[in-house]
Amino acid sequence: MNVLAMLAALCGAMAVGAGAFGAHGATGDAAKWLTTGAHYQMIHAVAALVALQMAARGPAWLFVVGGLIFGGTLYLMALGLPRWLGAITPIGGALLIAGWLWLAWRAMRASV
Repeated sequence: MNVLAMLAALCGAMAVGAGAFGAHGATGDAAKWLTTGAHYQMIHAVAALVALQMAARGPAWLFVVGGLIFGGTLYLMALGLPRWLGAITPIGGALLIAGWLWLAWRAMRASV
């Protein structure tokens, strides 16, 4: 079983659920947080699956973990948990950026 592929797929499912709740069950800041979290998490769930197809497990892990932290903190705030969780959200974003940079570095090295 490919645990990383399973986690990426579960992240995609989580993103759909959060996005649907943001569109139909939330208002104000909560709706915005759910929409933003879902958008980023879905993009990076797909990116993780693509990275796995490229045999780039490191970037795939960064996409999954970064997406969970980025989206997860926004989802928790939307559900009423303290807003200080927003201070953790950029850690997820930094991991997502690191994943893209790592993937770019791998692509550059493969073409040399």
